[in-house]
Amino acid sequence: MDYPEFISPMISELPVEGVITCTSPSNIALVKYWGKRPVQLPENTSISFTLDGCKTTTSLTYKRRDTIAEDFDFELFFEGKLKPDFRPKIKNFFRRIEEYLPFLKQYTFTIETSNTFPHSSGIASSASGMSALAFCLMQLEKKIHPKITNEVFIKKTSFLARLGSGSACRSLEGPITVWGEHNDIEGSNDAFAIKFPYEIHSNFEDYQDTILLIDKGEKQVSSTVGHDLMHGHPFAAKRFEQASENSIKLKEILTSGDLDAFIEVVESEALTLHAMMMTSLPYFILMKPNTLSVINKVWEYRKNTGSKLCFTLDAGANVHLLFPYSEKEKVLEFINSKLVAYCQNGQYICDKIGLGAKLL
Repeated sequence: MDYPEFISPMISELPVEGVITCTSPSNIALVKYWGKRPVQLPENTSISFTLDGCKTTTSLTYKRRDTIAEDFDFELFFEGKLKPDFRPKIKNFFRRIEEYLPFLKQYTFTIETSNTFPHSSGIASSASGMSALAFCLMQLEKKIHPKITNEVFIKKTSFLARLGSGSACRSLEGPITVWGEHNDIEGSNDAFAIKFPYEIHSNFEDYQDTILLIDKGEKQVSSTVGHDLMHGHPFAAKRFEQASENSIKLKEILTSGDLDAFIEVVESEALTLHAMMMTSLPYFILMKPNTLSVINKVWEYRKNTGSKLCFTLDAGANVHLLFPYSEKEKVLEFINSKLVAYCQNGQYICDKIGLGAKLL
């Protein structure tokens, strides 16, 4: 990797100790990214809603060491419990970002993190988790280099988050972000995400995302493995072309407020994502029977009522129901009367589009 603009100079005067706490939300892609090239670069542009309530809270306790460590010195607690099985992912993340944050081996870190939603069930916990950690580390960077501008700060945070989890780069800002270079989207970049650079139509103001928890268990195939299966996939090239075309369509939709066109693009993207999984080798299915039941119920409801409710899916069985704020009362009534039976233990999460990471 060669991004010299993100490399910070070494400095002898480092903060001695402290605690930084922040939150960062998950996000839900409208145009999906599936397939990447080294290192953590997307094969196609993606556009996402930043969520509000589905988030990770991370506290980073740092203490300066007397000597520079040979390896990264950290402990990680998830939901209050030491999680040694998370260590390899964090260590790999630190290894990738050390060039850009050269102080890492000069500190002992304690990372304490928790989610407001089930881990590893298709609500992009890696996106909120890695973006929260990157945001905390950049707050420490800002203490070391206080002259860093807000623009560079958020750009570098997104860049670092991407090296932990691709979709994490889309969680730092909101309400809509773009990741991946596209000739028709000003400022778009493979190395980091940007805020959607055009005026968003009022139809999408306070847009709702209610997540039906169809299956809260661990996915049988991780997203990392799924992305790798796009290499040599018989339909990969056409898929990347489709995503590029849908990005242009969605750009126009988000500025014009065309909700019918929004439904068409978003639902097509969701089903295409899972079609890629079902046609890879080895093939796999992350949807559950109840996922399909919900989709059919949504289509039936929309046909009968003229509602602008639609669904999307992440890499899992859970269903994200997207709809305008004006329909909130009626959609929740529909969920409680017709859809809650398909949710594990009757559980769902009411969320909406949000504004990204925050320092607490």
